[in-house]
This record gives sequence, structure tokens and C-alpha cells, in this order.
Amino acid sequence: MNRRENLKLLFTGSLASGFLLTHCSPKDKELDYSPKITGGTPGGRTAEEISRDQKLLSETFFTDEERKKLDVLVDIIMPAGEDSGSATEAGVPDFIEFMMKDYPAYQTPMRGGLMWLDNYSDDTYGKKFLDLSSVERMEVIDLIAWPDKATSDMKGGVMFFNMLRNLTSTGYFTSEIGFKYLGYKGNTPNAWDGVPGEVLKKHGFEYPEKYLSIYLKPEERGQIAQWDDDGNLIG
Repeated sequence: MNRRENLKLLFTGSLASGFLLTHCSPKDKELDYSPKITGGTPGGRTAEEISRDQKLLSETFFTDEERKKLDVLVDIIMPAGEDSGSATEAGVPDFIEFMMKDYPAYQTPMRGGLMWLDNYSDDTYGKKFLDLSSVERMEVIDLIAWPDKATSDMKGGVMFFNMLRNLTSTGYFTSEIGFKYLGYKGNTPNAWDGVPGEVLKKHGFEYPEKYLSIYLKPEERGQIAQWDDDGNLIG
């Protein structure tokens, strides 16, 4: 089982937190795209909640350099596969950007972790994390990606990467790309044609013969049933 499958199982179990992925461009930040539902709260959001969301979307947490590191890291955690896109293609960095502002407690450990990567890379390789080769980057990540194998002096890096992995998994598997990869279809209309005849017979029941010709047919699903004055179904 590869890393992508492990994360998929992890998410569908303990990490199914219900976060929603938010994509935004500068113009999106100025507009309210909440669905308008007559007679209720637009999109299930109060005016105060909508205003707060728009305020957070108008702000920026990550610096340009931090954002570049974040792009690299989330794609290491969730790379593109044969049947699905990468974390950056799913918009995960945008999700994490929003979460930094929506839940400020993330800010210090996130920024500290990104700084730690540069400090460790500089001390070990004499260059910043973004300047490392792909092999060198993975050497650093392997030191903090496996909590059970990490040494005690890597505790801070491990905690940072655990948080980043959780956020990446949440963002990815609540995106359109993630939904498709999980095979999640949500609430979709279906049709029920009644209990199959063989099942009824097994339990000693059967449909009344006089009604078989007028029971609901797939091609007549949009029609309203009609009853006579005595409560008998007539069509």
C-alpha cells in the first residue's frame, strides 16, 4: 500500500473533520458566492459569518517564500497519481492559507516549522530548503515524517510535519479532486421500484395482481398517483 492509499484510509477514518476547501482569486475575495436560498439563511451562513469569511479571504498569511515551500511540501505528502492530481492541483495550499487565519493557533507552529526546515537544511547542507535537490529534500523529510523512527532531537520537526500532513489530507480529500479519488458521490437521487418479487415470495408475500399493471414504472416517476373515493389506487 502506497502513501496515497494510507492517507486515503487515514482521512476516511480519524481525519474526516468536515473542513471545506476554499479556492479564491483576488476578485473572488471581493464577491459573495454563497448560494441564495429564498426564505432561509443564504448558504446556511449568517451575515456575520459571510463577512468574516470575506475578511479572512482578503488577508494573506504566508510570504511568497513560505508559499513556495508549502507547495513543495504538500506535493511531497500528496503527489499526483495515475488517477488523481497533486495537492497543489487540488488547491490545498489555498486551504491551508485560509486555515491559518481561521484558526490562528496554527500560525506559530506552521511558521516555526517552515523556519526549522531552512535552519536544518542550512546547517546540514549549507543551503536553504528550497535550494536543496529533490533527493536532499526527501532526506530531510524522512527524518520527520515517521514519528516512530524519529530521534528525540527531531521532535519539533515531527510535530510540525504531523500538523502539515493532517491539514494537507483534510484539504485534499475535501476538494473536487479528492472527492473523485475517494469515489464519494454525496447525496444523489435514486429510484426504488419496491421490494423484488422473489424477496416477497421468500417471506410469504406477493403484490396484489390487480395492482401490478398500475404500480409505479420508471418512465412514469414524474406523474402523481390517483386514487378513487374509496382509497383505491387507480393510476
